[in-house]
Order: sequence, then C-alpha cells, then structure tokens
Amino acid sequence: MSIHPTDLSQPVIISAALTGSWPTKADNPAVPITEEEIAEAAVAAHKAGAAIVHLHVRNDQGKVTCDPARYAKARDLIRAAGSDVIINMSTGGGAGQTTDEQRMEPVSLKPEIASFDCGSTNFGKTVFINSPSFLDELAKRMLENNVLPEIECFEPGHVANAIRLIDEGKIKPPFWFQVVLNLRGASPGTVKQLLNMVEMLPAGAMWSVCAIGRAQLPINVAALAMGGHVRTGLEDNIFYHKGQLAESNAQLVARLARIANEIGRPVATSAEARTMLGLPQL
Repeated sequence: MSIHPTDLSQPVIISAALTGSWPTKADNPAVPITEEEIAEAAVAAHKAGAAIVHLHVRNDQGKVTCDPARYAKARDLIRAAGSDVIINMSTGGGAGQTTDEQRMEPVSLKPEIASFDCGSTNFGKTVFINSPSFLDELAKRMLENNVLPEIECFEPGHVANAIRLIDEGKIKPPFWFQVVLNLRGASPGTVKQLLNMVEMLPAGAMWSVCAIGRAQLPINVAALAMGGHVRTGLEDNIFYHKGQLAESNAQLVARLARIANEIGRPVATSAEARTMLGLPQL
C-alpha cells in the first residue's frame, strides 16, 4: 500500500487507550481504575477528539481482569452519558495474568472492536503468549460475534501471522492494524521500523500506530505525516512531557487533535470512523 503523504486529506482516527493492564494511580493519579472512572475518561477523551476508546478493566484490587460484567458496566456507563464513541475491548489479559479462555470472554459482549494480539513476544520481564491455537479460536469467536479485530503487531513477524490468517479466511476485511512500537522486548520505536511494518501490510489495510513511553508522541506525529492513524493514552505513556505527568487521557488526545489540525488532517468523528472501518452506525 502507499505510505506517501497523498492521503493527508483522509480524516485521522484517534484512539485513546485509557487504562491498560499495568499503570496504577501510584504511577499517575489520573489513571482510571473503576468502571465509573473509565467511563468518565472515555467521555472526556471522546470530546477531546478520540473516535475510539480502548478499554481494559480492573478488579477491586486494581489488578487487570477480563470480567465481562465489568466491561459491560463500563460500556453501559459510556452510553448512558450520551457518548457514541467506538468501544474497543482488550483481549490482552495483562500478558500472562489471565487464562486464554478468560481473555476471550469480552468478545461475547459483541463490542464493535476488540484487540487481536497477533503473536507472542517478550513483554518487559515476562512473555506475552499468543499461541496459534489461541489466535485461531479468538478469530473464530470474533467472526461469530461480528467483532472487528484490531490486529496488534508488536514486530514484523506478527504482520506475517496476520497475513497468513487472512489468507486462510480466518480474518475477514476490512483489516484494521495497530502497529505497536517501543515495547521492551519487541520492535524499537523508530520511524524506520514503522515504515518497514506498514510496507508489509496487505493492500487496502487501514493502520494506526501506538508507541510506548517517550516514543509515543514522535511516532504518532510520524504516522500523521504518513496519512496513518494514531493511538495515545495513559496505557502507553503516563507522561505529557519528560518529568511532567499527563493530567488526563483527554489532555493527550487534545494534543494529537491539535497537531493533526495544524497539518491539515481533519479529526474523524466516531460516525466517520465507523464508515471508514465498515462498522454499522449506532
């Protein structure tokens, strides 16, 4: 696919990863933990320009959980607040903190999008295992529940895994890829690596990028200039500048929306993003 800046008139889809599996309020008090906090953060991020919110939920001890009841509560609170933001539920499960079966449970809620981590990788001091059998079953359940996979690729081999699943008919179009960079143990957060992985994507695929830590903003800006889409949020980076904690997910979203507008990239509404991703309107 072309990655040249001929697509700069295309609206940019901003995703906000609100909570993640690991950050705590001790790391940054703005990290939302309860369903009420997550919903409040989702609504604020949407108002700031996020078309998609990527959700993780936590248990009463603040640890990651895949409990569908908690996901459903967060979703219902977001909708009760009048927000039409696209909801993307994580199936990551905290990189080894939950079982494969637990990880797949949120798909039963039929979210518009759910994450699909397309291969195993080192993840900090642990290993994030996504076996071929797990991916086959997760793809099957997503098809059955009409859930769009967000195909998360932490290194080039994950793109190759996705293409194989596509060729086998296990993932159907439209294809929505999330390139994940600067995770300790996986691909570096460099523009060269972003270019390499985007060039591997199948024709017609849509792509977004997220980068962990200090690489978040530079890689987001590179994607904006390339005509791609972007993800920000406290899951990926708890800082706004070096040594300065972010005040909220909405603050991080607003910065990207401002930069997108400065370079002439209109910021997609949730309705526009649904059209671009082939999702039904609410």
